[in-house]
Amino acid sequence: MRALAADVVASVPVDTDPLEGDGPIGWPGYGGAHARAAERSGESESVVCGTGTVAGVPVTLVAFEFGFLGGSIGHRTGQRVRAALAQARERGTPVVSLVATGGSRTQEGMAALSQLHRIATEMGRTRLAGVPQLAVALDPTTGGGWATLASGADVTLATPGAQIGFAGSRVRPPGDEAAYTAEGQFAAGHVDAVVPERDLPAVVGRWVRLLTRPAVGPVAPPAALGAARPPRTGWEAVSAARSPRRPRADAYLDAHFDWREDIRGDRVGGVDDGVACGFGWRGERSVAYAAQLGTPTTPTGFRTAARLVRLADRLGVPVLTLVDTVGAANDGAAERAGAGGAIGALFAAIAEARVPVTTLVVGEGGSGGALAFASSENTWMAPDSYFSVTSPEAAAAILKRDPSEVPATADQLRLRPQDVVGLGLARGIVRPGA
Repeated sequence: MRALAADVVASVPVDTDPLEGDGPIGWPGYGGAHARAAERSGESESVVCGTGTVAGVPVTLVAFEFGFLGGSIGHRTGQRVRAALAQARERGTPVVSLVATGGSRTQEGMAALSQLHRIATEMGRTRLAGVPQLAVALDPTTGGGWATLASGADVTLATPGAQIGFAGSRVRPPGDEAAYTAEGQFAAGHVDAVVPERDLPAVVGRWVRLLTRPAVGPVAPPAALGAARPPRTGWEAVSAARSPRRPRADAYLDAHFDWREDIRGDRVGGVDDGVACGFGWRGERSVAYAAQLGTPTTPTGFRTAARLVRLADRLGVPVLTLVDTVGAANDGAAERAGAGGAIGALFAAIAEARVPVTTLVVGEGGSGGALAFASSENTWMAPDSYFSVTSPEAAAAILKRDPSEVPATADQLRLRPQDVVGLGLARGIVRPGA
């Protein structure tokens, strides 16, 4: 982590209350232990806060020193973190937290635990101010440090093999050790990426730029990558959208951006690998994206997209959405996971967004599961796409028609790109790039 912190040029000024005797609750021997920790680590507390630059961007850095009483959070730790967050808001600099902690400091009792309230309050104020917060969970990151600075950040990275979880190793029940690792938290969607320590300076630098250099105005829709001409019939439109040769949303993302970084998961324990969300770099500016990758979208996918849109809106970053799904997942598991509420949350996030949202339908636009990803004012169609109230097969079933009538039903649904434009529901059909 020294490479990442090398550009720190000044400490955050803070009036830290001196430790008196054996601390706020008079824990026997605590004063001596505190003094020995300072001597061993070379630091006066378990966190160091400073200002500097990462990838040329001014930042506020919060770095834990695990060698000081296990990086535990005491009342002086909380004072320093709170001062750093307040200064970040004042200067408008993103916060980069390097977290390595065993949790709240036992020897200070509730005086230590109450710092979590205070840190969470400052983080909330920082979010409301539109200042980005990025955290790196190092080994270990447990207890209140995980519950506040790490998991509460806008983007959370972790290092391979790190112990990460609310419960520390000495207090949790035995079994399922994988749940308390960086990889386990990544699989559950609580960590956005697991990054080798040698790569952290570059990855953190990319993220700092993505979160602080928003593009201006609505995003122009990407150029078409597939067919150049719209289909002649509805069924031809459906067949083109379903063709295995048709470019998928990930190809559009790769073609549109110079580089990009994904966020992962809905932060309530779920990941939908059929949805890609994150921030991309184009023309020296940042654009947020939420893309369906051609599968039925699960409630987790809708919640992840809503998380992305709300984060982008808070940071002033315009959004690009790519639509490609036969529809929302509609099995029993999806209903139990709150499909309706998750779809509604994404509708609300896009409707309430103050930043412009641009949508390109790149494949299948199936029913409300597709519409939830779409802008109501700035939607475009690829030539090999369609948008429909429901699939032709479902429409035929609803109308009690013979399966042989599915192609004719597709024509009647007026789902071709030119039909959707003619209905005033899309602004145009994009053309292939030069």
